[in-house]
Amino acid sequence: MTDPAMDRPTQTMLRIGDWCVNPTSGQISRDGETARVEVRTMRLLLCLAEHAGEVVSIDDLLSEVWSDVTVTQDSVYQAVTSLRRLLGDDPKQPTYIATVPRLGYRMVATVRPWMDRLPDAPTAGPRSRVGFMLVGAALGLALIVLVAFQFRGKVANNNPSTAVAAQPEKSIAVLPFLDLTEGMKEEEFADGMTEELIDKLSKIPGLRVPAPTSSFYFKGKQIPVADIARTLGVAYVLDGSVRKSGARVRIAARLVRADSGYVVWSETYDRPFDDILMVQDDIAGEVTKALKASIEGSHASP
Repeated sequence: MTDPAMDRPTQTMLRIGDWCVNPTSGQISRDGETARVEVRTMRLLLCLAEHAGEVVSIDDLLSEVWSDVTVTQDSVYQAVTSLRRLLGDDPKQPTYIATVPRLGYRMVATVRPWMDRLPDAPTAGPRSRVGFMLVGAALGLALIVLVAFQFRGKVANNNPSTAVAAQPEKSIAVLPFLDLTEGMKEEEFADGMTEELIDKLSKIPGLRVPAPTSSFYFKGKQIPVADIARTLGVAYVLDGSVRKSGARVRIAARLVRADSGYVVWSETYDRPFDDILMVQDDIAGEVTKALKASIEGSHASP
């Protein structure tokens, strides 16, 4: 007989460490910050949370999270990387997901129902009302933060000399590439593409590139490019998308000058999808060369 408790994490909001995890909406939130989690990444999080404190093997994760498709262990590695990034976890000093060499992964954060701090009530009604009040308060706080952010952006737009002066000319932020494949099943690949670009661009002498943690903060958020650039302190923003059809992948990238909003460079790449790492390295190398030429050319112009 199946233990009813086994199904509870997929239906009930959980507190995992400092995060509120809502499996129904596919979102996690903390201190007014909300992020959307890809379906399989959420399954991975719930699987690890269900076995908190225990080592879960790669094979078990594959059978639990990817039971309906055939994938390699790379899918697990990429999903864990994406999850750590969303949670703000450091794999070298983990507070959420620890790697157990040659065995698997272990959830080291405390896992409990989101409402566990509330006193017991005779019926679900009072608990539900309190829950709605807490959620409403959180949404209200998030709205205040959003309005303040937008107001700050409008003030900066009204004073362009202040906004532009703070941005180093040779600076660029890589925003998370969008997964536009059918069913959005290639989010891990899109995230990997973003990280590969950040890594390669950061190796260009004199070019300032915000870390992946800073860029991925804006994933899924509807914020103008100019505001993102001001927040990250960059003059250029690179974004793009990933599409996959059969055995081929198409990656589109574009470079935007933040203060004007003009696209100064764009390109589309079609490649066979037989080796994910090779595709990422190939595309990132070509994009890096083009971006370097575009930025230096713009910088040299009067």
